[in-house]
Amino acid sequence: MKSIRTFLTVVILATITLMVFLSELQGFRLNLAAAEKLFDKQLADTAHLLSATYSPVTDNNPQITETEFFGFQIWIDDQLKLRSSRMPDELIANLEQGYQEHNFGKHRWRTYSYFDELKNVWILTAQRTDVRYTLAENIVIKSILPALIILPLGGLLIWTIVGYGVSPLQRLSDQLRRKQADDFSPLPIEKQPVELTQVVKSTNDLLSRLKASFQREKHFSADAAHELRTPISVLKVHLHNLNKKFPADDRNFQQVVTATERMGHLIEQILLLNRTSPDQFITKFISIDLYKLAQEVIAREYPQFEKKDLKIELNGEHCLIEGDQFALETMLKNLLENACKYTPDDGNILVSVKAEMQADENASQKVVKLEIQDSGPGVPEDQYGRLFDRFYRLDGDRHASGTTGSGLGLAIVRHIADLHKATIKLTKSSFDSGLSVTVIFPFYHANPLQVKKHHV
Repeated sequence: MKSIRTFLTVVILATITLMVFLSELQGFRLNLAAAEKLFDKQLADTAHLLSATYSPVTDNNPQITETEFFGFQIWIDDQLKLRSSRMPDELIANLEQGYQEHNFGKHRWRTYSYFDELKNVWILTAQRTDVRYTLAENIVIKSILPALIILPLGGLLIWTIVGYGVSPLQRLSDQLRRKQADDFSPLPIEKQPVELTQVVKSTNDLLSRLKASFQREKHFSADAAHELRTPISVLKVHLHNLNKKFPADDRNFQQVVTATERMGHLIEQILLLNRTSPDQFITKFISIDLYKLAQEVIAREYPQFEKKDLKIELNGEHCLIEGDQFALETMLKNLLENACKYTPDDGNILVSVKAEMQADENASQKVVKLEIQDSGPGVPEDQYGRLFDRFYRLDGDRHASGTTGSGLGLAIVRHIADLHKATIKLTKSSFDSGLSVTVIFPFYHANPLQVKKHHV
């Protein structure tokens, strides 16, 4: 059931149509029987009229208008005295008082026999049954036709009335649809119909509980991350001071340093995830040149690429999109960090920004694509879907590459993509091995095409 209004209109109109049909069917049967009685009465009245005006001893005989479906005969002592021109010379009915049906002249006829005892005269009148039925049906159909004509008008009236009846539900739906992700304010209960009052109360109760739940989650994530920042920072300072007391190849000390860095990275990712989640994020989008933003982020993160002697290339065109600069910077930073982590030394990373037409289900539309490819070990295709789960890492905590991580980087990327109504596509990279991550943004505006390639 896609629409309550449509459902109610169809059901009510179908019910009325069924009732009208049954009523008209019964009326058709009754009216048809009444028409038959009327035609029979006409036969009898005509026979009595002929009897009253016929004189066997004078030429003052009745003049009956000749028709194709009516005829008569007058008999005296088994002799035909008078007939209409379309009637045969033999008897058209038995000389028995009353109504009968007989076949003659290639048609079925309804007859009436009347005996006038004073004049010793039999009057026989006849009507064709097919013409009687046709005339009766025409009369009945003309009585049904107004009801059939008024049904569409009734449907329009029902549609309007039902629409007015469900309008409070439509207004409630509009109020809920206009609510932002962070809007937990209660819905107004005043002037609501009795049927919707409890629905609104239940909705307000749900909004109140959601607000409390989100507040608790926000405070827990933020407070826990901030509370952990301080001891992690102190621990890093102590480890830095102890570094001189341990040999450079001390495995236990290096494990402590690695675990501390991983914990610090995890805390920073939790803070970023909390800040970029849709229920906490305030969407104040501005026009951003995605190509220029990619240049800036690559320049800031370049030292980590340089440590591994990675060749990073940026090409494409200047494309403007609507978005939040901090969130987009975080997305680019996480994608580049992932590519850097899992690309071996002397590997390659390719970043491209371009606008192009993309075929949709109904039509083609212009989009802006951000694609980051690496020459790392890649990811099995059956694992693509799970890469965006929080705290999920391929091969568990100990990745085959030996790199550390929190499993939140791509989860944050997906949150930011959702905020910008973008989609993410994972494929194999154009290198011999590796992963390609493509983020597809809705098209906002693109500068005149001017392909630029930079090796940084």
